[in-house]
Amino acid sequence: MDTLILSVRQHGAPRTIVRGIGIATILGFVAITTNFIQGMPILAKDLLAHNTAITPILQTDTRNIEQEIQDYNTEIRNKYKGGVVYDVDTGIKHIRLKKYIQGRPVNINVVEINQNINPNLKIKPQLASNKLAAKRSITSIAKKENSIVAINGTFFKPQTGVPLGTLMIDGKMYTGPIYDRVAMGIFDGKDGTTFDMSRVQLDAKIRNNGSEIKIDNINQPRMLSTYVLAYTPEWGQFAPPSPKEGIQIAINSENRITNISTSQLEIPENGYVIVGPKSKLGALNEKKKATVEIKTIPDWENVTHIISGGPYLIKNGNVFIDIQEQKLLAIGGRNPRTAIGYTADNKLILVAVDGRENYSIGLTLNELANLMKELGCVNAMNLDGGGSTVMYVNGRIVNTPQNQGGIALSNALTISNSQS
Repeated sequence: MDTLILSVRQHGAPRTIVRGIGIATILGFVAITTNFIQGMPILAKDLLAHNTAITPILQTDTRNIEQEIQDYNTEIRNKYKGGVVYDVDTGIKHIRLKKYIQGRPVNINVVEINQNINPNLKIKPQLASNKLAAKRSITSIAKKENSIVAINGTFFKPQTGVPLGTLMIDGKMYTGPIYDRVAMGIFDGKDGTTFDMSRVQLDAKIRNNGSEIKIDNINQPRMLSTYVLAYTPEWGQFAPPSPKEGIQIAINSENRITNISTSQLEIPENGYVIVGPKSKLGALNEKKKATVEIKTIPDWENVTHIISGGPYLIKNGNVFIDIQEQKLLAIGGRNPRTAIGYTADNKLILVAVDGRENYSIGLTLNELANLMKELGCVNAMNLDGGGSTVMYVNGRIVNTPQNQGGIALSNALTISNSQS
């Protein structure tokens, strides 16, 4: 049986859910709504009479959505005892917590996202700009797509804003992994959004005349002169300089090599410039076909978005902090922290912890991992923290970053409502 859910919002207030049952198709919505409203209680009709926006959400099952919402509200109250809970939108809760570490305070902001009761919630990373070398405030990034919630994302180069680590948005790989650090994959499927978390390696290559050349990274700083790196238009107009004894190869959107040079080449629209040692790239011929293939290990074939961080905090339900393996020893100690994770029943958890102040001293990675476990995460990872830690909810910054409004960021993880 089809069920038509009417999401009702008035003057920015939280949503009230009104249900009509037995709607066969969305095409009959207008006529059916007329009859439906005539039989509604006075309060619901009054809401509709005052320019209230009505958003149809077609559910093709017989779940009792109101009961699920009530059950979730009860679950949240029991889970966050002692915290202050705010209703942000259907399926989004913002919780303020205060903990004490050896008698000293820690201020924690949590956002929990439940897509089971609101499948219109969209979770995706956002860049500050259409170019990688850019930084903006989290408020500016959130407003790009009218996001309800945003939290700072992956590490980035402070001087330029280029993300450091795996970042994919809408199936497009913007930057590749560094030290195979942990990343979260976001899978948007017909049955809803699911998550996976793993350390990620790049599996990329150029195919040309039956041969393959490994690509070591995409839009990332050069670590070794022997690396072959790919640059896309998001990097900028030109690829960076070649290494010693290196060359550059431009590949256009039709998979044709259009130019080979030792000098910096302009990056073709929807194409690549491949930069690396001539000993590896010299066999590629101008005017010939060359296909760039980009995958990851694990093979997240149907992944929609990827955002990286590090180290792990929770792995398969257990505290697991591989700070040394991910070459992140510099971020140890007690600091402001940002973390993301997800529960066994697919709820997304975002956490921002204030630190380095008397009113909030911050957390160590071990303390942060224990917090994510307490919140029910089966997998969780650390994101960029310190001065970058900032959380945005419904148009304002809800934590207290060291810089008012938060520092300019390269990217953020955002939550929006596709029906708003």
